[in-house]
Amino acid sequence: MQIINAKKYSIYISNTVLFKLKHFREIVLFNCCEGFQSYIFFKHIKMNNLSKIIITDLHINNIAGLLGLLSSLNSIGRIKELHIYGPEGLSAYLELGKKYSHTNFGYTVYIHILSHGLIINYSKYRIYTIENYSHFDFIVIAAEVPGTFISQKARNHFLYPGPLYSKLKKGSNFILPDGISLTGQRFTNRNYQGKKIIFISNRYYSRKSIQNSLKSMLLFYK
Repeated sequence: MQIINAKKYSIYISNTVLFKLKHFREIVLFNCCEGFQSYIFFKHIKMNNLSKIIITDLHINNIAGLLGLLSSLNSIGRIKELHIYGPEGLSAYLELGKKYSHTNFGYTVYIHILSHGLIINYSKYRIYTIENYSHFDFIVIAAEVPGTFISQKARNHFLYPGPLYSKLKKGSNFILPDGISLTGQRFTNRNYQGKKIIFISNRYYSRKSIQNSLKSMLLFYK
């Protein structure tokens, strides 16, 4: 999972952050500031990989580039659906924008109202919304990454590539006909702990924010 902060590339104060999910070739976008399209063009990011947009609130710094981005996705012939998560009022804002710009999208846009709990669930990533008084905080959790298989160590034990490799990689244990035992953990490096990232929108700490931010990478978007 790669985190990209677009702040220094925007002509306005930016609260825009991208998550590139390399396992799925998808991008999750937090907010869409003015000038965001120039940024992704500069960074050679494939716009059509954008799968989900999360709008933290309806402040102009967070939505100024949204309609332009959606229109650009339409102009490049996007047909894949797009999910947008945001507070109440976001759907009305988009409808008014489409009405006055005489724009329609050739792809399906699903609007989800933010609420407390799990909002996005991948096999390796999860995003939770935490309602904190009058605003929302967000927690992104990446699953534990399995350790790499030490193929040289396997060859030293006269083991050759095949189905046994994949089972040892998963941590399975075996007893060979000659009585030698093979422990999967001995043939893999230790697992890497998954990441936990919390987005806090209120610069004044609350007890809930402090508890949620324990052992986390902390990002402020205000």
